[in-house]
Amino acid sequence: MLTCKNIAGVLFFIGILLIYPLAALLPQTGLISKFVDPANWTFVSGITAAITDLDPDYVSARLGIPGSILEDFKVIMTAARDETKERFVPFVIEPSGGVDRATLAFLCEAYTEDQAPDENGVPQPRTVLKLHPRLAPVKLAVFPLVKKDAMPEVADRICRDCQKSGLVSFYDEKGAVGRRYRRQDEAGTPFCITVDGQTLQDQTVTVRDRDSLKQERIAADRVVEYVRERIGPR
Repeated sequence: MLTCKNIAGVLFFIGILLIYPLAALLPQTGLISKFVDPANWTFVSGITAAITDLDPDYVSARLGIPGSILEDFKVIMTAARDETKERFVPFVIEPSGGVDRATLAFLCEAYTEDQAPDENGVPQPRTVLKLHPRLAPVKLAVFPLVKKDAMPEVADRICRDCQKSGLVSFYDEKGAVGRRYRRQDEAGTPFCITVDGQTLQDQTVTVRDRDSLKQERIAADRVVEYVRERIGPR
């Protein structure tokens, strides 16, 4: 019979499966130095609940520092003995942690405001979510340059092939291609594929990188391989 205890156990197990793959990316993005002292990574992971013999002076010095994970624990960081009323720092504390904390850290780190040239080459303010490609909810977007000359059909076929291969893909043909780029930048999509007139001649497409804004041409049948190489192993 499915009980509340069983449900809680399943949710906890799912939480562990989700948090550790995400946490493994933190050292690659430099988040540790921003959100917690590298020597005390346990505060972010939170699952193991092992602060053991952390130096009480270190704890006291870190309490209340803005941006410090220890700030979250100021309420429970000290306790009083029932007999002597002497205050002390507990030897073991079980911190709070889960997918929500890791997700917030990734979003805070990824949110960026910079400038990018528009269709006329004039720099314009840009909001971009620079998520690691493995964390981006949509891996690539596929655009036809214009809605004619069979470009939409070719773009739609490429998008469907990517979806069949397991890559979350998005098809967009609305508005100028520059505006479509901006929409995907805000959503954190790392790669945009554009089908244009040259595609119909030599079966190549333009790939645009979200962060560097660099564009290169690749064979249309290599899109899946190209994106998987840059996302990394599953």
